[in-house]
Amino acid sequence: MKSVLRLRQSADFARVRRNGTLHKHYRIMLNCAENPLSHNRYGFVTSKKVGGAVIRNLVKRRLREATYQIHPHLHQGYDVVIIARPSVVEQPFEELLRILNKLFRQAKLLKEE
Repeated sequence: MKSVLRLRQSADFARVRRNGTLHKHYRIMLNCAENPLSHNRYGFVTSKKVGGAVIRNLVKRRLREATYQIHPHLHQGYDVVIIARPSVVEQPFEELLRILNKLFRQAKLLKEE
């Protein structure tokens, strides 16, 4: 994923948490808020409850790739924080795509085609 599409500052994560809307699935949570930019930015959160560093990084890479595949089908101008829950570790990639599609649809970010 291009670095311009990544949320990195803790202040941005805090703003999305404070002003955004939260959409929940029992494996993943999605928090989104509008931004003044012409593109979306994405941040990924995995707590130590998900697993050790290797597992957390694996989960973040898989979520990043799934989000990258969905990105062209989304409305632009939002900051999105994706929070992994511990049960996401054993899920296949296709299931992650399905869950993220569902959450983006709930957030009304998915373009209807």
